[in-house]
Amino acid sequence: MTEEHKKRISKFLSLLLRHQPEKIGLQLDENGWANVDELIEKSAAKNYIFTNEELEEIVATNDKKRFAFNTDQTKIRASQGHSLDIELALETQIPPEFLFHGTAEKFERAIRTEGIKKMNRQHVHLSQNQETAHKVGSRHGKPVILTILSGQMHNEGIAFYQSENGVWLTDFVDPKYISK
Repeated sequence: MTEEHKKRISKFLSLLLRHQPEKIGLQLDENGWANVDELIEKSAAKNYIFTNEELEEIVATNDKKRFAFNTDQTKIRASQGHSLDIELALETQIPPEFLFHGTAEKFERAIRTEGIKKMNRQHVHLSQNQETAHKVGSRHGKPVILTILSGQMHNEGIAFYQSENGVWLTDFVDPKYISK
């Protein structure tokens, strides 16, 4: 499979499994799982053609581990980033003392005033390392990496979760938890 084909399918999977399964008439269960055979069949009808083996390669080689299979690989879901109302069934976790949020410079002032909101997603996404946060921030302009006082947030009763691909999730980051 060419890198171009892999990227095209990966982007399509992100759209379907995170935001618009109805685009191909795909049904997700309450935890965001889709039947693999149904996904392949309905994608092909929209000219997104891939095999089960190619899907396995996409899941295994995606640098951000955006997708996950269930144990017998009959179902697939996005690891996080849903705009759909999905219950990922994640357990609360104790975060590291500091986490990082990558954003574009043009958004920094609003974030420092209003906090980090989940916007159209289910959670705010935070990274355990600055490199990942930098990549995220670079998508929308000149990147800014904000240090989040996640240990303090946790100690003050704010819940954190960690997705299957290692992204830290929370509902909101108040400006007081963004390091100066």
